[in-house]
Amino acid sequence: MSRRAKTIKATRYATALLGCTALAGMPLGVSAQDAPATQAQPAETQAQPAQNPPAPAAQDMTVRTIAVAGAQRLEPQTIVSYIQLQPGMEYTAAVADQVLKDLAATELFADYSITFDNGNVVIRVVENPVINRIVLEGNKKIKDDKILPEIKLAPRQIFTRSKVRADVTRIIELYKRQGRFAATVEPKMVQLSQNRVDVVYEITEGPKSKVRAINIIGNEAFSDGDLKGEMITQEAGLLKIFSSGTSYDPDRLAFDQQKLRQFYLTEGYADFRVVSAVAELTPDKKDFIITYVVEEGERYKFGEVKVDSRIRDFDSTRLTAGLPMETGEWYNAKTVEDTVEQLSETAGAFGYAFADVRPEFERNPETMTMDITFTINESDRTYVERVDINGNTLTQDKVIRREFRVAEGDAFSSLGVKRTTARINSLGYFQENFEVTQVEGSSPDRIVLEANVQEQATGELSLSAGFSSLESFIFQGSIRQRNFRGRGQTIGLSANYSRFSQSASLSFTEPYVFDKNISAGIDIYRKDYNNGYFDRDSATFEQSTTGFQLRAGLPLTEYSSVLARYTLNIDDITVDESLYFADFDGDGISSCEPLLVGRYLCDAIGSRTSSILGLSFIYNATDNRIRPTRGQAGSVSLDVAGLGGSVRYARLTGNAAKYWNFGSGFIFSLSLETGVIKGLKDRGANADDVLLNDRFFLGEPQIRGFDIRGVGPRVVRRFYTQDGNGNTVLTPIDDERQSSTDALGGTGFYLGRAEVEIPLGSGARELGLRPSAFIDVGAVFGLKTPQLVNSPFPAGLFIPSRDENGNELFREDTLDNMGNVVSSDVVTNPLDPGGNPNTPLGRRLPPFVEEFYGNSPSPRVSIGIGVNWNSPFGPFRIDVAYPLLKQEGDETKIFSFNVGTQF
Repeated sequence: MSRRAKTIKATRYATALLGCTALAGMPLGVSAQDAPATQAQPAETQAQPAQNPPAPAAQDMTVRTIAVAGAQRLEPQTIVSYIQLQPGMEYTAAVADQVLKDLAATELFADYSITFDNGNVVIRVVENPVINRIVLEGNKKIKDDKILPEIKLAPRQIFTRSKVRADVTRIIELYKRQGRFAATVEPKMVQLSQNRVDVVYEITEGPKSKVRAINIIGNEAFSDGDLKGEMITQEAGLLKIFSSGTSYDPDRLAFDQQKLRQFYLTEGYADFRVVSAVAELTPDKKDFIITYVVEEGERYKFGEVKVDSRIRDFDSTRLTAGLPMETGEWYNAKTVEDTVEQLSETAGAFGYAFADVRPEFERNPETMTMDITFTINESDRTYVERVDINGNTLTQDKVIRREFRVAEGDAFSSLGVKRTTARINSLGYFQENFEVTQVEGSSPDRIVLEANVQEQATGELSLSAGFSSLESFIFQGSIRQRNFRGRGQTIGLSANYSRFSQSASLSFTEPYVFDKNISAGIDIYRKDYNNGYFDRDSATFEQSTTGFQLRAGLPLTEYSSVLARYTLNIDDITVDESLYFADFDGDGISSCEPLLVGRYLCDAIGSRTSSILGLSFIYNATDNRIRPTRGQAGSVSLDVAGLGGSVRYARLTGNAAKYWNFGSGFIFSLSLETGVIKGLKDRGANADDVLLNDRFFLGEPQIRGFDIRGVGPRVVRRFYTQDGNGNTVLTPIDDERQSSTDALGGTGFYLGRAEVEIPLGSGARELGLRPSAFIDVGAVFGLKTPQLVNSPFPAGLFIPSRDENGNELFREDTLDNMGNVVSSDVVTNPLDPGGNPNTPLGRRLPPFVEEFYGNSPSPRVSIGIGVNWNSPFGPFRIDVAYPLLKQEGDETKIFSFNVGTQF
């Protein structure tokens, strides 16, 4: 029965007891649904003395038995265990009411009631149905796999209305987190057989709630635009359709308040506060209007700033002199925070792990200054008691321990711990953002360092295909294990193929030889290259290199190391003899013809062996070797060829880079590369020229805005043609259809780059978009002017075909009586049997002129923008660059891209 009926029943029953008129043996019951079968008479009626009936005997209200009716899945004993009523207790209205409350609290029953008859209690229940399945309808923006784990109801559970209400609230909350505040959820229940139900949540997602306007009240020192630029939340508009910051998020609203406070505190407004921040939903429930009320307060400058060190090892005066702020500068809370961190790190570097640095502020309202005293409280020097490594199931302990920069028994050093964390992260064997944790030791001056690592896969097997504007179609495959047998060794095999380059390599690296801090490795490779960038059939020459390299490295300091190497290369440069060889001397020996391919290339043809010794000094103090955001790095390398082999030269190269993190995602970098190569004298002879394949080349992708090998010395072959007036002219130098060009490289080069990575909204970051703006500067130079050839004008040059004995070849035609050609034969006689001249066989070169361009150290400058995108189908890079400065003969290229995928 209903709870109201239950209450009425209990009241009337109590009245009947007070009136002593209850009939002995009459059944008594309380139900959650049904009205009572019998009702006690009103007290005033029972009090009539006229009838004067004998007083009935009082009913025994002691509970003898408890029975359960209607249970299907639950055992009766289980249901009885839910209630407080037990045999032997007295049955009262309060007891019955408590039984109903106990049953309701279980949320297992759709209906329940209790009756009492002569000491026997019967509990009748109707069990809640079992859920067959949960169905979500209308959800497109949030998929089932994101909603179902968040709700309470699930198949094979008992249906309860409270869980349905909680699920509705949770689903709406999920949509609110996506900025959809107009979302509604209507739950429905479909009855099935065997007391089962399907629960259906009908979802109306509604539009995404945007921030229509941001109003700021109370700001005088800074404009609305300045303050809105500091916020994560942005006003919706056409220019911000790709920004995720235009949707309303309550957490983001609280964060923006903190951002406003940080901004004002860095500008000297120490008393700034946000009085209120209210977000109002528009009547159509589509957008929000956010209103901030701020109180700027007065602007302060730094007053007296000093350090009060209570640690005897630190000189307060010297520390004060090193503070970054000065009296009279505008107060900046960020500078104060950085100073506290810097002083803490300084104390930690000297072994005071628990140094307490506290800034004490004193406002001077008269002078509007802020005095600050940085107090370094006294603490004990801390020592490393133990180093614990946990979680490494594959990697050996020694691989991790050798990266620690503090050992057991050493004085604690915060710099050493920070460097240890960076080195272990650089291994790439464990979880991202790993940190060495610090735990108190057995005494206050002891500390335990823990490396709680989580192994991650270090084997890489990849097959990729892509398309590049530089190399056309690209196919690559590689297999690499960066932690071979858990010893930190790296072994790899790779191969790639494109239209103008193919290569294969096998490598092995041991970072600690015989557990000593010495690295060693070997690379074995084969590389094939041709200069037919987009059409292999147009290649002028092909180059193949087979060789190996032995490497050994030794660290000098924490950030610097030296690397020695020995390289042996066997190079073979060839051209198509059928196209570029000729026998002008008639001696039967065919050789490379400069008129066909150029003197510079004819000199390079052949097989050579290069035996190279190299030494490199490497310095790297960046925060991440793969994608640095701060720090500096550089190297200097010297390679000398001539210890055996047929090639002799000395090559010196160097590079340096510096990275700055300006915060808010802005990363600025400067880099410079340079090099020079010089041919060495061979046994007293003149210095050899540096061969074509050993020279420096520059172009895409090193310097954007120019084509591959598009910068530096080159020979351009320009052909004679006729203009529209019938005049004979040379083709323009940049007419690729009527001219040909070959880059020769140089003996010196430099390349500089300035680049800034531009942050986007969180939505773009989630997509993996990283745009940047850049300026590239470079040049290749230092080549001697090559011997140029020309084809005479106007007839050009005829190159006869010859047989193996050097005899010129002719075509001899046999004619019939009508003068028609019946057959043709290749002969060496210039005259036919009738004394008529035969047709000479060979090729006629059109008239052309060779010219030498680009051998200048003058800078080539390009400016542009690029975007890196970790797309769902693979890495994608696009660059748009415009050459600001170039030299005659340089080949430019405005647009370039590269895309690939893994499968």
